[in-house]
Amino acid sequence: MKIQKKVNKSSFFKKFFIKICRVLGYEIIDQANFHLPVTNQDINDDLSKIGERSLTMPMGKVEITRPVKSLTIILRTCSSVNMLTQSKKRLFDMKKSEYTLRSLNSIINSINFAKKLFENINIKLIIVDHNSENHVIDKMKSMISNQFFNSKFLKLNVDDFKGSINSINEKNEKVSDNQISNMANIHQSLILAKECEDLVYLVEDDYIHSIEAINEMVLAYEKLSSLLKRELILCPSDYPYLYSKIEDSKILLGNKKHWRSIKETLCTFLISKEMLVKHWDKLTSTCKFEHYPFEKPFHEIYKKEYCLSPIPSLAIHLTNINSVFGLSPNTDWKKVWDECKLG
Repeated sequence: MKIQKKVNKSSFFKKFFIKICRVLGYEIIDQANFHLPVTNQDINDDLSKIGERSLTMPMGKVEITRPVKSLTIILRTCSSVNMLTQSKKRLFDMKKSEYTLRSLNSIINSINFAKKLFENINIKLIIVDHNSENHVIDKMKSMISNQFFNSKFLKLNVDDFKGSINSINEKNEKVSDNQISNMANIHQSLILAKECEDLVYLVEDDYIHSIEAINEMVLAYEKLSSLLKRELILCPSDYPYLYSKIEDSKILLGNKKHWRSIKETLCTFLISKEMLVKHWDKLTSTCKFEHYPFEKPFHEIYKKEYCLSPIPSLAIHLTNINSVFGLSPNTDWKKVWDECKLG
């Protein structure tokens, strides 16, 4: 009986202590089973709370001073063009429309995985399409209908932007029609992005996302922006070409991924409206003059601002197998590709 009384007494004080910690906003962890009794979670659960705190064991809590208000995803699609500047086949050797649809499906799956996150912040998906086949357009419209988030489908009018595009590029060559439509789509997307409230994810239709991609990008943005006390740019892909040079990187801990500073990306990245407005002229210069490399104005921005990419990658760029801009290392991308197949 005495032993039982000690157990009851110990249990009473433990419960009382947990209640006190809950009131004071402290978290404790049971080292025996990795359980967090204050929030009734396990150590491998997502412990962060959007807009309030980022909690990563064993680093502790980061108070969020830069909460995310909204996320707008702008997907640029064109299922009629296989490769913009190459003639090689893509990974998995499919028609371009299959990449477009799986890319969209991967984004939808990732948004739905983060559904709880978007109980507190606004989410919207916009598709800006150029020249996709009617059956692909119908499929995309069907996919974004009846979702919990707001969505919009827009057809690009290239003629609205042709007048602002220089017909001769930096290599003194004629700009191709496919590149002109690409530049017009980027320009249209940037104009839409400027109308958004907060974060904007500008993405091309040949990126397949892991299920946790959107969740990690939003929570990592809040945490790292709060720590660094500045706006950021996030690239979702760990491009292989970033390992071809020996250069310094800052390594930061996001929500569940490491992130490292980089100086180059392609045309898919997440940016805040504040950062977009600040660098508007540089960003829109890619829509008016074909630089070499095409993304050179972005790289000039990254000399002044933090641009971060995840390790391992959150998305794969589905170019050809030998491309240094494609297959991100140390991830089973065949599994991710299969999971994004439409039923």
